[in-house]
Amino acid sequence: MNPVAEYFKGIYDGVHTALIGMGITFGHLFTPAVTVQYPDVKMVMPERVRNRLYVNMDDCIGCDQCAKACPVDCITIKTIKSAPDVDLGMTSRNTKKRLYVPQFDIDIAKCCYCGLCTFPCPTECIVMTDVYEFSEYDRSNLIYSFATMTPAEIETAQIKLKKADEEATVKKAAAAAAAKLAADQKAAEGASAPAPAAKPAAPASGDKGTA
Repeated sequence: MNPVAEYFKGIYDGVHTALIGMGITFGHLFTPAVTVQYPDVKMVMPERVRNRLYVNMDDCIGCDQCAKACPVDCITIKTIKSAPDVDLGMTSRNTKKRLYVPQFDIDIAKCCYCGLCTFPCPTECIVMTDVYEFSEYDRSNLIYSFATMTPAEIETAQIKLKKADEEATVKKAAAAAAAKLAADQKAAEGASAPAPAAKPAAPASGDKGTA
């Protein structure tokens, strides 16, 4: 192909390609738009969507099952055993609460949104919500703390537990001492008791009595 023909062919190809693109553009000018004008317009999330986690601490019993099920270890839970005389109440599913939960943190930056933590929860207090807008400039702000106990309440719970443990230790030691004393007294009584008198021997079968 001579240079002149090649030159005009290049012009033709360029114009032809531009016209094809413009034809597609003009075609979309007369069709309904499908773009969602986010954030002014937001799409409705499906019912079973898995986004940000939420924990209802009123129903949490501190069983740690969700943290054990998490494949990326993004859940941190700490508990304090309640004293025997403290009633923590019941959950909405009539489960007895026996542990304080001073810490329940979820690092949502690590979360892979698998939903595995929600299945083993016996009280269904941890759920996945439809909240998907929680971007932050600081990564530490993506650690969500759900525990509601104040530092004063945590200290009080620890003091009560320590006191209850000390009282239980004293009672256990007293019971052990009483049991040992009773055993020693029983052993002493057995040692001081008189030996039983020997029984006379029975006469032989062939012996005769004296007149």
